[in-house]
Amino acid sequence: MAVRRNRPPARLQLGRSAVYDLLRTRPLASITLGRARRIPTHALTDFIRTRLDQEAA
Repeated sequence: MAVRRNRPPARLQLGRSAVYDLLRTRPLASITLGRARRIPTHALTDFIRTRLDQEAA
């Protein structure tokens, strides 16, 4: 399952610009389907897990 790039800000409580920056710099994975960019739900989970691991270290 993949979500539109305007959905993750609500789930991550981030602004739209922050999500675009994460996509541009690649900590948050995405796929392109035609002209649409989607963020797989597992990418959100991986991103959160990675951030939690970094903060715990």
